This record gives sequence, C-alpha cells and structure tokens, in this order.
Amino acid sequence: MFIPLGDDNTHRRRSPLVVIGLIVACSIVWLLQLEGGDSFTAAYSAIPVEILQNKDLVTPTIVDFGGQRVSIPQAPGPSLIWLTLISAMFMHGSWLHIIGNMVYLYIFGDQIEDALGHLQFLFFYIICGIIASLAHVLSDPSSVLPSLGASGAIAGVLGAYLVLHPQNRVKVLVLRNVVDLPALVVLGGWFALQFFGQFGAEGGGGVAYLAHIGGFIAGIILLLPFHGWPSRAARKKTSPRRAL
Repeated sequence: MFIPLGDDNTHRRRSPLVVIGLIVACSIVWLLQLEGGDSFTAAYSAIPVEILQNKDLVTPTIVDFGGQRVSIPQAPGPSLIWLTLISAMFMHGSWLHIIGNMVYLYIFGDQIEDALGHLQFLFFYIICGIIASLAHVLSDPSSVLPSLGASGAIAGVLGAYLVLHPQNRVKVLVLRNVVDLPALVVLGGWFALQFFGQFGAEGGGGVAYLAHIGGFIAGIILLLPFHGWPSRAARKKTSPRRAL
C-alpha cells in the first residue's frame, strides 16, 4: 500500500485556492458533525433509498448487519433530499477518514486546479463527487445506510491527474521506506485496490468502493470537456526537480 507524502509541483502556476477552501470546508463540517452527533450526520449523508424514492427517512431503521439486527439512526434532512449528494461529499466518518482524504486532495488536487483554473476545478470536483455518489446509490438502491466522504470527488481528481501527469514523481511511504514513484504506478495501484475491494471476496466490506471507481472514471471522462485531452508529449513531460 502506498501512502503519498508529496509530488513534484515544479510546473504549477496557480496557488491552490479552491483546494485549500475545500479542505477548510470539510474541516468545518467535520467539527459540526462532532458537535451534532449521529443526527447531523444522518440528516446530510446520502442514503440510496432517500435519493431514489425522493423520501426523507426521519426515524431509526432496523437492518440485518452481519447476522445482527442493528438500528441505523435517521434524521430530517434538507427539503430537497437530492442535495445530500453534495452535502455528503463534505462529511466524513472518522478522524482517519478525513485526514486521509485531505492528504490526497492536497497532494493531487493542486495540479488539477492549476490545469483547469479555479472555478472550473470547483465544478469538476463537485460533478465528480455527484457521479461517484450516484454510482454507489445505483449499486445498492435499497440501502438505508448513510454514505459520506470526499473520496468519490477526490477519486475524480486522481483520474484526471493520472491522465495529465502520469510520469510526475510522487514521494510515497512504502512500509518504512520513502521512495519516488511515477504517478502512473501510485494511482494505478490505488485504482487496483478499489477494483479488487469492490469485486473481491469481501464484496466491499462496508466501503463504497464503487463510488471511488465511478469518481475515478468520471474524472478521466470529464477531463476532455473541462480541459481537453493532453498531447503525448505533454503527458511524458517531467521536471528534473523533485519537490514535496
């Protein structure tokens, strides 16, 4: 497993204002979650049944989970329940969840914001997040479990990064060693983990891998209308300098 520590930002021209803003927004929402508890999280997470039936669940739902009957908290959400597809991408399930997501967003998001421009990057990010959430919703339409996290939107950023900067060097922690690897290896390995996580023996194991896969593919496809397909020469271009 690769844990990214930084990438080569030599060619970056713009400050990542939107990336920083998204990190701040996710951090504020996380603090609101800690304050509001399960009711706040349940109200603004994306729940497949709510999205597909356009109905807000407001009372706890009993489900069979691992052979046990478990009560899933529910709470009144926004009047337009589809808005949870957006609110959910700013929410997280744990400290590890938000820290991991924000590290990936900070390392890889700046170069995509640089390539697309501030406003276009924001739209790109949100659309990727919505598509990722819909991929999860459609894969399990009867689920009443809340889905939340920026992972799907960030997966779209990773897909775009893979296309635009496949040879860019990324510093990663592998076991106890820090090594330099091309983005193609790092992000290709990340995608492989999502694919086998979804279609392997565990079948997801409670993680919305299909949202990650959907977001990643959306990022690759949306790169064309948002940026245009890079030339072969541009994809091969790398910098002699390596920076964190």
